[in-house]
Amino acid sequence: MSACTREEWMTIAAARLLWDGCVCFVGIGLPSAACNLARLTHAPEIVLIYESGTIGARPDVLPLSIGDGELAATAACVVSLPEIFSHYLQAGRVDVGLLGAAQVDRFGNLNSTVIGPYDSPHTRLPGAGGAPEIALHARQTFVMLKATPRSFVPTLDFRTSAGFLEGSGARARSGAPGGGPKCVITDFGMLAPHPHTQELQLAALFSGVGVDEARAAVGWPLSPGAHVGIIDPPEARELEILRDLQARTRAAHARPMTLPL
Repeated sequence: MSACTREEWMTIAAARLLWDGCVCFVGIGLPSAACNLARLTHAPEIVLIYESGTIGARPDVLPLSIGDGELAATAACVVSLPEIFSHYLQAGRVDVGLLGAAQVDRFGNLNSTVIGPYDSPHTRLPGAGGAPEIALHARQTFVMLKATPRSFVPTLDFRTSAGFLEGSGARARSGAPGGGPKCVITDFGMLAPHPHTQELQLAALFSGVGVDEARAAVGWPLSPGAHVGIIDPPEARELEILRDLQARTRAAHARPMTLPL
């Protein structure tokens, strides 16, 4: 089996954080790959919730969007959008929100709206979707994002979803009910909030990756946590299952669409 890529490593590292029976509100892309990998390996009873109203989805291939029919076809049930947010998320029944973004700042706030000034942006992104509510109400959030100084920034171009706001207890003072970002999984390792200032610090590195590489990928002076752990490389079984899932997904999405007559 060929050596793993950094993207595969971060997907597997994120999957390892999830546990059997966890109720997880899932974003599309890398978060969906990580959650479904966890389901196919060590957490078969994980409950995946997607914003389209699917609960307990068990897709055979990764969805293209929250509206992908694969999610509804494999879900334990499908409920209305208001019920997903009011009965599950806002009622505190979601253990983990697993999110992506275009930018994250040093306090774990997320931007998925615009790059550049809001009124005349360089790039207009897909937008908020359910991420602000997930970040607000989930008991904890995990963020997945490849690290560059353009994506890990001291100050966001636009704050779409709240992390720890300005840090040092600002989130708690705001009355936000959820726990905020537990960690940020990157393609060099993981960041986690300082227990007091809540600024994101280096918490763990992939085996063989140095601190200098991590600091070069982050747009603020990155401090190490009290203990910087080492994330073991993917095991052969993890990598095989992830690659099989991705291969099935590519094959399924490459088929021509057949429309009813």
